Amino acid sequence: MYKCPNCGSEYGYFDNVAYNCPECGHMWTDLSLEEDKVLDANGNELKTGDSVVTIKDLKFGKDTMKRGTKITNIRILDEEVNGHDIDAKTKDFGGIYLKSSVVKKLNFCAKSWHFFYLFYNFLFIFKIGL
Repeated sequence: MYKCPNCGSEYGYFDNVAYNCPECGHMWTDLSLEEDKVLDANGNELKTGDSVVTIKDLKFGKDTMKRGTKITNIRILDEEVNGHDIDAKTKDFGGIYLKSSVVKKLNFCAKSWHFFYLFYNFLFIFKIGL
């Protein structure tokens, strides 16, 4: 049994040509699954719900989103919109579309270092020794 990428059904099957889903009628191949992957600027696979960071300044009309801006909870689009394959919401710019080539995935290690940095500054400010 194979999981359908369209509806998530567990009843997908292989018929020596392609994979089929009996529930929604979707048909797919291994090649089509590879094409659907969205990669960031470093080649890491992006998925819906990931956090990313911009790698260069991006202009939105008169405003500019600075390099290093953190964007959380992205959504990968099924179909590109003017070459953009990521849908995101930011506090300053609202809903925006981004290209995966201008972002890099924020991995757990980077998040934990950021937490460590904030925690260390908290200790330093309140002069709490370890």
